[in-house]
Amino acid sequence: MIPYKTIIKIDRASKQPVYIQLTNQFIDLIKERTLPPQAKLPGSRTLSGLIGVHRKTVIACYEELTLQGWIESIPKKGTFVHKDIPILQQQKWVEKTAGKKSDDTGFAFKRSPVLDRKFPQDYTDDYMYVNDGVSDERLAPIKELSIIYRKIANKKNTLKYMNYGTTHGNPELRATLVSYLNETRGLNITKDNILITRGSQMGMFLASQLLIEKQEYIIVGETNYSSADTTFEFAKAKLLRVKVDKNGLDTNAIEKLCNKYAVKAVYTTPHHHHPTTVTLSAQRRMHLLNLAKTHHFAILEDDYDYDFHYNHAPILPLASHDTHGNVIYVGSVCKTVAPVFRVGYLIAPKTFVDECARLRRFVDRQGDAILELTFSNFIKEGSLDRHIKKVVKIYKARRDLFCKLLKEALSDYLSFDIPKGGMALWVTLNKNYSWDVVTKAAKQQKLIISEWQRYDAMDLKHNAIRMGFSCYNETEAREFVKRFKRAMQDIDVMESFG
Repeated sequence: MIPYKTIIKIDRASKQPVYIQLTNQFIDLIKERTLPPQAKLPGSRTLSGLIGVHRKTVIACYEELTLQGWIESIPKKGTFVHKDIPILQQQKWVEKTAGKKSDDTGFAFKRSPVLDRKFPQDYTDDYMYVNDGVSDERLAPIKELSIIYRKIANKKNTLKYMNYGTTHGNPELRATLVSYLNETRGLNITKDNILITRGSQMGMFLASQLLIEKQEYIIVGETNYSSADTTFEFAKAKLLRVKVDKNGLDTNAIEKLCNKYAVKAVYTTPHHHHPTTVTLSAQRRMHLLNLAKTHHFAILEDDYDYDFHYNHAPILPLASHDTHGNVIYVGSVCKTVAPVFRVGYLIAPKTFVDECARLRRFVDRQGDAILELTFSNFIKEGSLDRHIKKVVKIYKARRDLFCKLLKEALSDYLSFDIPKGGMALWVTLNKNYSWDVVTKAAKQQKLIISEWQRYDAMDLKHNAIRMGFSCYNETEAREFVKRFKRAMQDIDVMESFG
């Protein structure tokens, strides 16, 4: 007889009901063939006495096993393991590890090398990171948003938003954003032109899937937002790269490519080019729009860091000048408020928006309607504008301090122009040094520089990366620069010893 008393283990401290614990252990015994097909199980009274549980617990376990098809009860004979349970083919292990799942699948699936990115792993809190330029979550207006969210959630008419809704996004937020974007960005859109997304990245993904067939061409900068590159490559696009200078994308180079290739789209971050932070000049903006009309390609305009401009008013987006339906405009409130709030938008002619909404249904059925309502109220009450004014002032001060500290401590190693806006610098390392070496030295100072190679997809050897400043207060900025300087000094010492 099977030694149930020693095999069965009941954890009284577990939140899982005892009969479920018992059920799962019987299933394991059956799968392992410890209990083979047609093996007779002890009666409920006998088993309860053996393992020290109430008889009703055993009965509930047997009922569950019967419902799942593992055992069967035969009148006047007893309870048996089902006769038709097949043998589960197990992989042979050198050493069996109980309860551990295989890391590999038992089936084939598509793997894309395009998705192989070395994102930073988590380190303890005393590590600091060189980031792309992210908002400081400590400045997020959590209290205001919480009050609005609770108020909305407690209203009876909110129940209608608890079910499935339109894939275009919450109608109230769409209407609010239409008014807000028309007023602040000079757009001329209606609700038919806007799709709510979970951020600009989702907008780019939807757009690229609809725009690009395999091996079709999209133009991007020689230096470009690496996540956009990945998105387009995943859509099987062929990337054509053009130079980026102090005036942004070289539109003359774009024109030459359009005369040679059937270009489907041009991707741009015109307000603050990612990663170099430069602004696309007015002349090039008009040139690009004219090229789009002539060559019938789409302009995928990423509204990157639009709200964060320090020297003068933000320059209106390309979408505000588009009269021929060539611009797809994507943006979000994630960076403005906090990355956790996944609320963004895609703006385009109605036919394209509707097709994006149809595709979105099979990617992410809809967004968070209550959160979208919250942001609708947050914008209408003027809270978003107040928040932007507050953080722009703080980020400008942080930019000025960060630039000052870098110049004072690291001018022998780094050079940069003070950006007019955004949340990061484009920092060039002295040619005598390598980011590969600097990355290793910085890690010893608990300063993480991750995936620096993505800033030079064309292997131009410009030796520059983005360096965010917005998430560091004064104390943190000083500590950041101190660690960076120690890393550079360590390199100098190592090199002096050959």
